[in-house]
Amino acid sequence: ELPPSEFMQVADSTWLVLSVVSNGREPSGCQATGVTKIARSVIAPLAEHHVSVLMLSTYQTDFILVRERDLPVVIHTLAGEFDIYKEESGECVPVTCDDVSNGFLKPKPAASPTLHPVQSPQTRFCVLTVAPDTLPAIATMLIDVLFYSHSPPRESGTGSQDLDSITFFAFSLIEGYISIVMDAETQKRFPSDLLLTSSTGELWRMVRIGGQPLGFDECGIVAQIAEPLAAADISAYYISTFNFDHALVPEEGIAEVIQLLQQRQESGR
Repeated sequence: ELPPSEFMQVADSTWLVLSVVSNGREPSGCQATGVTKIARSVIAPLAEHHVSVLMLSTYQTDFILVRERDLPVVIHTLAGEFDIYKEESGECVPVTCDDVSNGFLKPKPAASPTLHPVQSPQTRFCVLTVAPDTLPAIATMLIDVLFYSHSPPRESGTGSQDLDSITFFAFSLIEGYISIVMDAETQKRFPSDLLLTSSTGELWRMVRIGGQPLGFDECGIVAQIAEPLAAADISAYYISTFNFDHALVPEEGIAEVIQLLQQRQESGR
């Protein structure tokens, strides 16, 4: 419904959402361990079969977006590990490989994936949620932060590996559940009694993947980050955006994360 505009870029693919649940149930209100819990079972196999993914971690759970045209490969890749369902008229209907066999193409051998640089700003972030009925109380503040409080993007995006700070604010409303990522300074502008976080109230640090916009065709970007973190049992939230990918890790673990990803860079040379 958005009118055409020279100021709006739209990716040329239609994407479908995969939600990974345990025992048929979504996590209930507690922060999940993030992208690392599905690194080996979902993200790595899809990368091996050359499926490009967008990743969206939220306060409640994680979502993987795949291009609609890749669905046959996705189902064939994951069917051995998961029971797969599709939603029809609000009901979950089982999907089998036979349902998409006509559209399945064997993947071609892939070239070695590009190892993208990562940047680690000093900014400290919070992962939060808000009860839907309290959203009107912070609506004005949300509008201000989303549309009026940001600084222009830096032109020198391919610069050094270290940033002093980064402007990042993510708001998602999915099936009535609200998830927000904001820096610790921005959080102070909101009423503290309306923002809900984990009982520990931990802060997060970010690594941003890519020295320049990543595009949508390359596969394996999420796997390059998620697999080393999963092997080290480090929790992470992962948010793909139009230009870059972002992984949030607990603040106390940022030094280990940087070391792991530097080792990844060196071993890939």
